[in-house]
Amino acid sequence: MKISMLGKEKVYENQTVPVSVFRVLMDLAPEYMHWALGCFCGGRALELNELLKEDCTLHPITFQNEEGRRIYERTLRFVLLLAVKRVLGDKCHVRIEHSIGYGVYMRFLDREADEETVALLEKEMRKIAKEDLPFRKETWTREEAIRYFAAQGNEEKARLLSFRPYDYFTVYTCGGMAEYFYGAMLPSTAYAQVFRLKYHAPGMVLQMPSPQDMTRPAPFVEREKHLAVFAQSNRWLDILGCKNAADLNDMTVGGKLREFIRINEALHDKSIGDIADGIHEKGARAVFVAGPSSSGKTTFSNRLCIHLRVLGMKPVLISLDDFYRNQDTLPREADGKPDLEALSALDVPYFRECMQKLLGGDVALMPHFDFTIKKRSEKYRPLQLEKDQVLVLEGIHCLNPEMHKGIDEHLIAKVYISELTCLNLDHHNRIRTTDARLLRRIVRDNQFRSTPPEETLKMWNSVRRGEEKWIFPFQEQADFVFNSALHYELPVLKKHAYDMLMQIPPENECYLAARRLIKILHYLVPAPDDVLEEIPPLSLLREFIGGCTLY
Repeated sequence: MKISMLGKEKVYENQTVPVSVFRVLMDLAPEYMHWALGCFCGGRALELNELLKEDCTLHPITFQNEEGRRIYERTLRFVLLLAVKRVLGDKCHVRIEHSIGYGVYMRFLDREADEETVALLEKEMRKIAKEDLPFRKETWTREEAIRYFAAQGNEEKARLLSFRPYDYFTVYTCGGMAEYFYGAMLPSTAYAQVFRLKYHAPGMVLQMPSPQDMTRPAPFVEREKHLAVFAQSNRWLDILGCKNAADLNDMTVGGKLREFIRINEALHDKSIGDIADGIHEKGARAVFVAGPSSSGKTTFSNRLCIHLRVLGMKPVLISLDDFYRNQDTLPREADGKPDLEALSALDVPYFRECMQKLLGGDVALMPHFDFTIKKRSEKYRPLQLEKDQVLVLEGIHCLNPEMHKGIDEHLIAKVYISELTCLNLDHHNRIRTTDARLLRRIVRDNQFRSTPPEETLKMWNSVRRGEEKWIFPFQEQADFVFNSALHYELPVLKKHAYDMLMQIPPENECYLAARRLIKILHYLVPAPDDVLEEIPPLSLLREFIGGCTLY
């Protein structure tokens, strides 16, 4: 058996002891011994203790890789849940909710957290890590898994597993507890010793390392507005009676998805109306709308304009995309491709010049970027604001302070929009907002740009790097935050994305990312065709699935 790694190779012959991924790392890449969390093999992620049976090429997975961070988080979540079981007993249940910086926010289902309890749990987690308890991978039947989790009081997980289209499950056991985490794990608890458990009323935050330094927990970054919107969205889920995927499936199977869609959309419209009221009360003349990829900025901005019209204002919608520099002058990424996410990709000085003129009552010559030739058009559009007109500007850099230099802050309202998914698979397995946004983008790119899912998946890491650098650091500067998540959208997106993703073969470099999305979609019953007509023509979801009458 010949194994290759990082340009080296070794032939393993007549081995009486099976060859593990860990063994190959020792032989071919010892410098990765302290950093590797697994290995890529084609489009698959192999665990460190996985046994190799045939020729292959491996590449170490580290904390620099998205998959590496997920492996580490899964392991750390197991350690936390085991600590809860030891300290608080079997009847205390935790819900793992959403990310915040390089941490994960979670809360107890039957009580509020307090500093003393959180300190005890962190102490027990460190004890468990030092015990070096192995994670054992076992194969259970669906019936065995459902019985076990129901007996543990995890009814929502037991209900969810009944929807999975396979008869067997890979379950991990450790320290007398079993869990199902939908992905690869580390060999033992000793591999997850870098963390911090921080009390954050009414719950707690499990801080992980940052990609820049895996030797210490990342510093906690307070995001009050971010958390407030998640709290609001969780209240919406309480109103809707839907916290986990099994609840949503029950609604779909029970014929209640239509009503669920109506209430979802009504809550969205109320939230947009409230933001419009706030802008009107502030007397803003320029509204800056920013958010990451596939958050629905364009549709949101158009709907915001409608609500502003209701209040007697006359909005003028402007896209920052029209201020792109010509492609031959754009900054470049390491691979030589144009960096479309960078602030310097925009003609910021000219943008500020236009803003100064418009808000000062003068005429500004507004550019238009022609994406077909990747250059600014030679024709400029003269624009002068009337007294009752307000600018609504949309683009990924709209919250960057560089865009507001020289403008009176009293004339500006800043809006941050993102899809902040609150629906979980079950209490212990969240659906990441980045995965939900990626599903949106895959569907939109395929529908309207004829882009196959592999191409969207390939560029996603670059998009995410741009967001981390240019968007997320400024989100707390927003005056208003809007959550564009629609809690019914995943069963709809499944109808568009599932078959496309299933076509990606194991040897494709995007296979692992595709399988992550497929694992989420496995547990969701697709929306019936006749229910899709219930989605309004102005819904943010229409931006991705089609049928939006705004465009």
